[in-house]
Amino acid sequence: MALRQCAIYGKGGIGKSTTTQNLVAGLAEAGKKVMIVGCDPKADATRLILHSKAQETIMHLAAEAGSVEDLELGDVLKTGYANIKCVESGGPEPGVGCAGRGVITAINFLEEEGAYEEDLDFVFYDVLGDVVCGGFAMPIRENKAQEIYIVCSGEMMAMYAANNICKGIVKYVKSGSVRLGGLICNSRNTDREDELIEALAAKLGTQMIHFIPRDNVVQRAEIRRMTVIEYDPKHRQADEYRTLADKIINNQNKVIPTPITMDELEDLLMEFGVLEEEDESIVGRTAAQEAVAA
Repeated sequence: MALRQCAIYGKGGIGKSTTTQNLVAGLAEAGKKVMIVGCDPKADATRLILHSKAQETIMHLAAEAGSVEDLELGDVLKTGYANIKCVESGGPEPGVGCAGRGVITAINFLEEEGAYEEDLDFVFYDVLGDVVCGGFAMPIRENKAQEIYIVCSGEMMAMYAANNICKGIVKYVKSGSVRLGGLICNSRNTDREDELIEALAAKLGTQMIHFIPRDNVVQRAEIRRMTVIEYDPKHRQADEYRTLADKIINNQNKVIPTPITMDELEDLLMEFGVLEEEDESIVGRTAAQEAVAA
């Protein structure tokens, strides 16, 4: 099969890295050859695959060596569980410089060193937060990733971020072949969450490719720096990640999304009871003022 390059986006803290690593473990178990490229300065996109706190990053190693030209592919490319290839781009120290530059440097280095010429089936870019910075948009902007998956939940800000990411995809559609493969709902156990994300997906012109239920085994595995599939392969949650992997392998539904307005998003949230109907009379009133009025 031709190499498929996929990027995983979503609100910060939504579980992108955990979802990506568990998904990739499912792909590897299914016989696929996969590489993860961590695009977050925290360098936590490969820790469950490598059983490590944090992989040494391209940016850190380049600073030690003098420049990225002084590095060899073997310095930055590590192999973990089920022969999954792992790379972390890294970034500058907090508060110094643009973290997105690490992504640009890393991808260019991997291309020049032939990392993509191995017999790979999938490359997954685990990308920091929202598409607000040009560096982090690089997997889309430079036509590296043709397939985007958005991790979200039934919480308002996670859906807001998903809609914003769709706007970013639309912006770069004209300059490349990037498409949205679907929403992955990483459940937060909110009311009617699966229905809500299905409804959001329909408005965005896409699909909820899979609903991942919340289960404490994910945290138990993480404490051991392992994916669920490796830690407890017979657990029902391991099967959820296998199912997600299978759906992505067979996914033919790749679209140009149709982002919605903030008003439309709020209407959807009110329809499902996530937001209450707006009452202009209470705007700007403190709890003390409301108590007096009552």
